[in-house]
Amino acid sequence: MKTKIQGYIEFFIIWGIVGGVIFSLSGALAAYQDNSLPDDYFESEVSLSFIQGNSVFSNSEHYLAGTLPSQNSTDSNIIKVIITAYSSCPTETDDDPYITASGGWVRDGVVAANFLPFGTEVRIPEIYGDKVFVVEDRMHPRKARQVDIWFPSKQEALDFGAHYSHIEVLSI
Repeated sequence: MKTKIQGYIEFFIIWGIVGGVIFSLSGALAAYQDNSLPDDYFESEVSLSFIQGNSVFSNSEHYLAGTLPSQNSTDSNIIKVIITAYSSCPTETDDDPYITASGGWVRDGVVAANFLPFGTEVRIPEIYGDKVFVVEDRMHPRKARQVDIWFPSKQEALDFGAHYSHIEVLSI
């Protein structure tokens, strides 16, 4: 038999989930109306948006469309991705926070990406100009078309936020 407190807890959990979904969808719509999302954001059949701080991003299939390199691009070395940041904080990494998935030490210029092989050199021209990054780390398998840039501190990673941009693949 449920106690009154358990009933309140269930009520708040259910309405918290419903409220979160409504908040996420309204935030994505507001960002779309402000032209801060790409034009094709709502074109996929299935779209689930997330809001983190002042960034809106999606796990929609349109980020996964095409093969590597992107078929949607006129230049075969340019791929649209979500660009996020991480640090060596133990809550953001697995067993050893200072060792990458490829076995090297984290350092400036290291990125994590699941859709590119280790050693791939990329540039992020809209954000970093001609700076070259090297894929040496991996992310959770659900992160398909996302690039995670390593930062020396958690605060720097949080300050970077999330961006929808493109990368240029220099060498695979």
